[in-house]
Amino acid sequence: MLRPLLLKRSLHLRHHHYHTLTPSHSHPLRTLTTITPPNPFLRRFSSLPAEPNTDAETRKYLGYAALLLFCGAATYYSFPLPDNAKHKKAQIFRYAPLPEDLHTVSNWSGTHEVQTRHFHQPESLDQLERVVDEAHRSKTRIRPVGSGLSPNGIGLSRIGMVNLSLMDSILEVDKEKKIVRVQAGIRVQQLVDGIKEHGLTLQNFASIREQQIGGIIQVGAHGTGARLPPIDEQVIAMKLVTPAKGTIEVSKEKDPELFYLARCGLGGLGVVAEVTLQCVDRQELVEHTFVSTMDEIKKNHKKLLSENKHVKYLYIPYTESAVVVRCNPVSKWKGPPKFKPKYTKDEAIQHVRDLYRESIQKYRVEGSRNKSSDDDEQNIDELSFTELRDRLIALDPLNKNHIVKVNQAEAEFWKKSEGYRVGWSDEILGFDCGGQQWVSETCFPAGKLATPSMKDLEYIEELKKLIEKEEIPAPAPIEQRWTASTRSPMSPASSPSQDDIFSWVGIIMYLPTMDARQRKDITEEFFHYRHLTQAKLWDNYSAYEHWAKIEVPKNKDELIALQARLRKRFPVDAYNKARNELDPNKVLSNNKLEKLFPQSETI
Repeated sequence: MLRPLLLKRSLHLRHHHYHTLTPSHSHPLRTLTTITPPNPFLRRFSSLPAEPNTDAETRKYLGYAALLLFCGAATYYSFPLPDNAKHKKAQIFRYAPLPEDLHTVSNWSGTHEVQTRHFHQPESLDQLERVVDEAHRSKTRIRPVGSGLSPNGIGLSRIGMVNLSLMDSILEVDKEKKIVRVQAGIRVQQLVDGIKEHGLTLQNFASIREQQIGGIIQVGAHGTGARLPPIDEQVIAMKLVTPAKGTIEVSKEKDPELFYLARCGLGGLGVVAEVTLQCVDRQELVEHTFVSTMDEIKKNHKKLLSENKHVKYLYIPYTESAVVVRCNPVSKWKGPPKFKPKYTKDEAIQHVRDLYRESIQKYRVEGSRNKSSDDDEQNIDELSFTELRDRLIALDPLNKNHIVKVNQAEAEFWKKSEGYRVGWSDEILGFDCGGQQWVSETCFPAGKLATPSMKDLEYIEELKKLIEKEEIPAPAPIEQRWTASTRSPMSPASSPSQDDIFSWVGIIMYLPTMDARQRKDITEEFFHYRHLTQAKLWDNYSAYEHWAKIEVPKNKDELIALQARLRKRFPVDAYNKARNELDPNKVLSNNKLEKLFPQSETI
């Protein structure tokens, strides 16, 4: 999830707050029109006249036949097949163009997209205030959207959106107090680069650096480290532009109840315009990566959580391997550890290249329709491991036996890649998540740092057994991370006790192809996978999905059950009350927010 929000048509500069985002490489909007002709053959043959057909009748039936042929050809050539489909490509008809003022916006994974005529990008607080005020008076939605990295597209709305990518300045740095005030549109990497000259950095990072600060705190994003809270806990003050009350400032001293509620406010309580962050001293970390097993992890789990500043486990389905990645400050006295790896980078990845070449030959002989094109062997030696994994999975993404081989190759890759790496925290804590993907991540309590409940490891054991029993083509990794608690009540890791720790577990299925049919099949299989984890695990472990990854059920009964479940964990009535006060016309909302948090009769 390394790329920003995608906009598929240059925005017209009709107002001073409209600007252009990076164009998307996704397919354009396609229109399929099917014509159903009348059928002259529905009459029973016994009712036909006995005398020979007249010339008029002959011409009539020839006309019907010509119409049927034309409609069949139109349907065939208009069907939206991908460019690399094995079927005959469409050549006669072209896809209907988008209207000049309609723009397609998608999240990075291409799993959610909308068409909108209104995409605002203000350059200043004054412009943002005017945009929000106009929307409030006209009762027109302008959903706040960040970099578009959320797998569930939580910031998208077809009616209209507001994006702060042009409000990306560092406004104030207090080096002594380690406090930084920024505009909310600044990206994480941009912020880190801007404050490193002051010797400061963020306390923790998520896997990627492309998020806007406003977005990363609003959805409750997190890094890893059982002593470190989610990123919203680093926020000590915010400036919100609200539809009903204008621009307001909140902090733990000024309206603390609203402040904590709005820190993880899902963009529904106001457009976050400015954020004040408590930073820390910039420091070098040493990262140690090694392969373990569940039995070994059980013996050392408490020690791994308590003695490492950052730690995460990457489990590989259908294997015994678990990759442990731990990071700690470089010792001022000992310095970085001295370690000579057994394998070079080329040697560590060579067996994965070999597997890919073997698989290409195998599927070429079989001639399966889902297999790779002839040019896939080009530049194999230049691909990273995650790029190679994407290529391998794309050959047969839903074949469990094939995915098992890919997972085994990944386990071997990590064994040959064991070692140490030293760098600044913003360089070390990143993680190459791979290509486009479906993700579901849950958060659940795991006891206290001094006395872990071990429920986190039990969850993983049950999950791996479920995968094997149901023969799910589950790729690696299953990622497990930890955080301390946060005081933001809408965060899945919220708790009044600072000693509580929470485990975050992510499951994944990659979308390594642009073939529409194949992506649809992968999507269906992923939601089957996700549904099984929900049915078998979530309630037993009090697990709730990450706000950037929660999906709204299409089934009405399932939606009602989800709404009731959310009420058990989060202060939904207090959240809706604040929404009614700050945004009574719901101009900052979208369909996802409305379905997750329907208005209660008591409000």
